[in-house]
Amino acid sequence: MRIAHLSRLFLWAAIISTLAVLACQQVQPNTATATSSNASGNNGKIPVTTSSEEARKEFLAGRDLAEKLRITDSIAHFDKAISLDPNFALAEWQRANVSPTAKEFFDHLKKAVALADKASDGQRMLIQANEAGANGDPTKQKEILEKLVAAYPNDERAHFNLGGYYFGQQDFTQAIGHYKRATELAPDYSTAFNILGYAYRQNEAYSDAENAFKKYIELIPNDPNPYDSYAELLLKMGRFDEAITQYNKALAIDSNFVNSHFGIAAALMYKNKPADAQAELQKLMQKARTDGERRTALFGQAVVDVDSGKLDQAVADAEKEYAIAQKNNDPANMSGDLQLKANILLEAGKYDAAKQAFEQALKTTTDSGLSQQVKDNATRFSHYNFARVAIAKKDLATAKTETEAFRSGAEAAKNANALKQAHELAGRISLEEKNYDVAITELGQANQQNPDVLYLLAQAYHGKGDAANAKTFLTKAAKFNSLPQLNYAIVRSKAEKALVS
Repeated sequence: MRIAHLSRLFLWAAIISTLAVLACQQVQPNTATATSSNASGNNGKIPVTTSSEEARKEFLAGRDLAEKLRITDSIAHFDKAISLDPNFALAEWQRANVSPTAKEFFDHLKKAVALADKASDGQRMLIQANEAGANGDPTKQKEILEKLVAAYPNDERAHFNLGGYYFGQQDFTQAIGHYKRATELAPDYSTAFNILGYAYRQNEAYSDAENAFKKYIELIPNDPNPYDSYAELLLKMGRFDEAITQYNKALAIDSNFVNSHFGIAAALMYKNKPADAQAELQKLMQKARTDGERRTALFGQAVVDVDSGKLDQAVADAEKEYAIAQKNNDPANMSGDLQLKANILLEAGKYDAAKQAFEQALKTTTDSGLSQQVKDNATRFSHYNFARVAIAKKDLATAKTETEAFRSGAEAAKNANALKQAHELAGRISLEEKNYDVAITELGQANQQNPDVLYLLAQAYHGKGDAANAKTFLTKAAKFNSLPQLNYAIVRSKAEKALVS
């Protein structure tokens, strides 16, 4: 698995590109000399500052586990490192990035930011880039990461971090370049081969992706994630039985590697075995060691229910997720869960209830103790949600007003991913107006990694009378074959039925 399931939430969209469990190689004593880092003095690597040798050992143990996607296992090591050195900024940063809940993420990131002046220049840039991502400021994030690579051109994790930014912006060619550079600088840096495989996969370079994942397996054959990642490629390619075999290899190595249950559930769902998929998710729930893992199981259950047309049950699943977040006083996840519920209600045709849930999600964030930047992002994104509701209700005047508010906010924030969503909204409106050429133009500039957008493009080409392109995009939507996600569950059966009609 590449990243945590929380990527589905709007709040985490800006964070994900920096949550690639990145860290630095060398650890030095926390002295004035150590914090004044320079590339030549550290063999071009980013130094890490700590006052405790034991904290250093715990940090490195946690980093090794985190980079192998054994996230839950890594947490205790980072907590121990922090207890041994309360001023260990990078340990706080890493602890943020392996947090099972959004609340923990923001709590530890805040501590890392407060301690950043006690860290080396390279560490400070890593922390600041993560903060910019969390605050939805991709321009600042990119600027910091480019400075990081310029200062430490021979640090594989610096390149990996910048590659993560480009991956998050869907510039996969640039991402591949930095991931490859990381593998050249450190041929045994296994995690770079993992993400390189995903970047190739996103570019539909499946042969290159397979080679990268096989190299990943070769480097750490006794760890579960290489088999899980290779399985995800096989899933994407529609080789479901082979994918399940690889997922089971991961579980044979580590029965607590619950990500693989999530993947098996996806394969079973796409084999049209929803009962078996739900049984697999129950296994995940029974093994769950953290609320993050329990939320993953519930989210998977909601997706399978949507895919099966059981929308009322899916709403109930989302409400169970919300209850976990509410118990933890976790406003970021509470808001995300409300948006999940709202989108299911929207699909169910319960438009007023959906709008009410979207409004509650916004209020949950704006009334919270989250940063003003996060609140501002939530306010901007609410226009996207309200536009979706207006389009569903065929209130195109309101939809256009909300879309323009969202577009102008995205432009002001210089947020490329949000701009893609603005094009999506414009495409939806044009589709409703039967202005198919404009719809195709707008949707062509939207997120091509969103199966819903692919399905909308198919509808636009069908409306135009272009059967060939309509079939192409229907096929892409029907065979998207991702890990469980709501957008795909909403359109999969529709696209499959349209292909045979």
